[in-house]
Amino acid sequence: MIEDLARLIPENLLHVSGSVFYSGRNAFRSTSPLYVLGVNPGGSPEAQSGETIAWHTNKILTVEPDDWSAYRDESWRNAPPGAGGMQPRVLHMMRRTGFAPGDVPASNVIFPRSQREGIIKHEFASLANARWQFHKAAIELLRPRVILCFGGTAGGYVRDKLKASKQVSEFVESNNRRWRSSTHLGFNGIFVVTATHPSIADWTAADTDPSHLVVEALAT
Repeated sequence: MIEDLARLIPENLLHVSGSVFYSGRNAFRSTSPLYVLGVNPGGSPEAQSGETIAWHTNKILTVEPDDWSAYRDESWRNAPPGAGGMQPRVLHMMRRTGFAPGDVPASNVIFPRSQREGIIKHEFASLANARWQFHKAAIELLRPRVILCFGGTAGGYVRDKLKASKQVSEFVESNNRRWRSSTHLGFNGIFVVTATHPSIADWTAADTDPSHLVVEALAT
């Protein structure tokens, strides 16, 4: 299945700095109740110019073990694997939902790298539309019950594509910030959980942990 999806990566992106798969073969081997989508890969397109989408995809297909997760097994920001940036927060979410990281299919709405989400803000919709064929195929193959989106940009886009306009649940952080995460139900029965982005919200803290939204949606 992962090879079939790899063939759907637009050819004009292959030599662009970025990545598509945040999980290895095990996660894309069969159906999965959960599909995880960020906005796009972080980092520096200039400093990581050699880490192209073609290079990274080939590494996932031919070098990394089948049981692989970028959130658990990659070193981010020179930290030990699984301990850099938002990795601990995503791993916490997976523990709360009862999944091993290598079993959860994960990607991003768009594949090119940028240092900040704001850099791609004005072209996000056009970039995402050009990649939706990949995610549409992934959803058809994986048949997830829940799609977990990191942040409002990814969540809003996926909700629009799946016509998930009916809000069924919400979590409001119990702090002064009061940021919200929400669950919406799509016309095809798929729940879209739009969570606060783990790069800025600490999911490991009880006051700001939206994990129960995913747990509840999976149990529905």
